[in-house]
Amino acid sequence: MSSQTVQVADNREAWNAVLARLPGTHVLQSWEWGETKAQTGWTARRLLFLDEGAPIAAASLLVRRVHPALQGRLSCFPLAIAYVPRGPALDYADVSLLDAVLTRLEDEARRARAIFIKIDPDVRADSAAGAATQATLRRRGWLPSAEQIQFRNTMVLDLTQGEDALLAAMKQKTRYNVRLAQKRGVRVRGGTETDLPTFYRLYAHTGERDGFLVRPYAYYETVWVTFLRAGLAHLLLAEVEGETVGGLILFRFGDTAWYFYGASTDLHRERMPNHLLQWEAIRRARAQGCRRYDFWGAPDELDEKDPLWGVYRFKEGFGGEFVRGLGAWDFPVSRPLYWLYTAAMPRVLAAMRRRHRINIGPE
Repeated sequence: MSSQTVQVADNREAWNAVLARLPGTHVLQSWEWGETKAQTGWTARRLLFLDEGAPIAAASLLVRRVHPALQGRLSCFPLAIAYVPRGPALDYADVSLLDAVLTRLEDEARRARAIFIKIDPDVRADSAAGAATQATLRRRGWLPSAEQIQFRNTMVLDLTQGEDALLAAMKQKTRYNVRLAQKRGVRVRGGTETDLPTFYRLYAHTGERDGFLVRPYAYYETVWVTFLRAGLAHLLLAEVEGETVGGLILFRFGDTAWYFYGASTDLHRERMPNHLLQWEAIRRARAQGCRRYDFWGAPDELDEKDPLWGVYRFKEGFGGEFVRGLGAWDFPVSRPLYWLYTAAMPRVLAAMRRRHRINIGPE
């Protein structure tokens, strides 16, 4: 449509305010997430799509270039990759709008001299919008990606119910464990920036115990402090007799809360601190007006052999619904280089996974 225009956003408050009202929005499209990704070499370019001046879609486009030393030798080749994490944000039932947004993203990837651009929309695969989106992507030459940056699937809890209804919807054992923790003296309190080193020590211990990738503290400090100061994250800590035995960081954007980071020790596990911690996070999210609680991550297939099976059963106990997502899709700007990238990358990832089974937090 001729009335549609695209603007590059340059104001944090305006971007977040518009993004929060759009369908298909996600915290990984927020201004803050783009800023925190700068520490791993990404540059954010935020595109706002307007129709007669009214916002209809948004895309926080991240671009990362190869090592500068290679640019002079390989100046004739694409030297970047592009990624729209959990986006773009739009009404995916509107195929004409999706076509217009994808056209612009493909053009942006070409201008950035990217090998490919990746998206992983927050859309249910089993919905009509999900089916239409997949058909549109295939028609335009997008390919299902072998590399999933974020989790494909997740567990989601409906927070529009009252607390009594939420408790009643839990598995009996989970509800029992929540009450057991309360009776056995587990206390949950809100944390501040000064508690982050303590939380990180718990998180690193959890990663070592459970075999997932943990980055250095400086990386997480940047992410956590940025979102805490913006009022988009909350740290909760579980204590037993004054000793911190667990914690989680809850992210919030629009009407959704995400359980991104969780940590625990092996102390006092019989008092079930993690169950009470999760329940208090759900209560806090609901009190702040959130309508959805995203547990962030579920197995690719509901198979007991999946490394996320135990995590899935824990989340399922709180009444979470298993939601199958579209996963990541790639648009190859350079087909030959894309083929080389996708042929080599699985071997790199396999080597990483021999040391760490999975990366739990968002990337």
